[in-house]
Amino acid sequence: MKICLAGPGAFGIKHLEALSNIEGVEVVSLVGHKLDKTQEVAKKWNIPHATTDLAEGLAQPGVEAAILCTPTQLHAQQAIQCLRAGKHVMVEIPMADNLKDAEELVKVQKETGLVAMAGHTRRFNPSHQWIHKKIKAGELKIQQMDVQTYFFRRTNMNALGQPRSWTDHLLWHHACHTVDLFQYQTGEIASQVFGVQGPYHPELKIAMDMGILMKVPSGAICTLSLSFNNDGPLGTFFRYICDNGTYIARYDELVDGKGNPIDVSKVDVSMNGIELQDREFINAIREKREPNASVAQALDAMRTLHRIEQQLLAQG
Repeated sequence: MKICLAGPGAFGIKHLEALSNIEGVEVVSLVGHKLDKTQEVAKKWNIPHATTDLAEGLAQPGVEAAILCTPTQLHAQQAIQCLRAGKHVMVEIPMADNLKDAEELVKVQKETGLVAMAGHTRRFNPSHQWIHKKIKAGELKIQQMDVQTYFFRRTNMNALGQPRSWTDHLLWHHACHTVDLFQYQTGEIASQVFGVQGPYHPELKIAMDMGILMKVPSGAICTLSLSFNNDGPLGTFFRYICDNGTYIARYDELVDGKGNPIDVSKVDVSMNGIELQDREFINAIREKREPNASVAQALDAMRTLHRIEQQLLAQG
């Protein structure tokens, strides 16, 4: 399967690493904002074509699908462009930075019938999969999810410490992971939501601190704290407080409430959540089925984010 990948930044590299482990897949075109950097990454990964034009990348001979790791603000329009060009698409989280664009993307997916998937990696991390399987088996019930998402982003830098051409967002990007995961794990849509945010950064023009509360009809709650001001341990930590134990997940790793490691190596074919996400995308195309974390499934998270955003705007 020939793939066009757009976005040669930190997360694009993670996908290239993951795809290299999947048999029968070849990235034949790399699309980037700056041609020299794009060519440099393409050369390193033996990708034969590099361009700054997504349409050109999609038009390369034999391309069936695209993976978008581009700036958030481009996600919806580029995903729609891929579908209109007859290509399956996986767009990194979030699939849009507003509800209207997300709904339009889902509409176009239904019109084309192509596979369109959002990059909700938390659904695929072995740690969260382990919890999900326990919930489905009736062995666990979530009482509270307590989540901390902390970064130090007072300048526009990516995960590799390189300058970004766009501005990240706590609500529409980082909160999106947890909002989707909470609703996915409970199997319910949040019936109550409440959000607060701290002051806007004078240059980045975004809130640097945020708190979100959610509750689903069954009674489970989620508390989410997010910050771009945290000069300490970075990343996201998930604490599952359940009726039958407490579990702490950090990406692909899982421990119990007392810090004892839980073996999640047998949960799936890989211990890399991004690779598992990419495998689901490829398999859904090959099997002609809807993938887990399709854009249609991800729309519930976007609707909840929209409700929180409306609250934040009303607060001023």
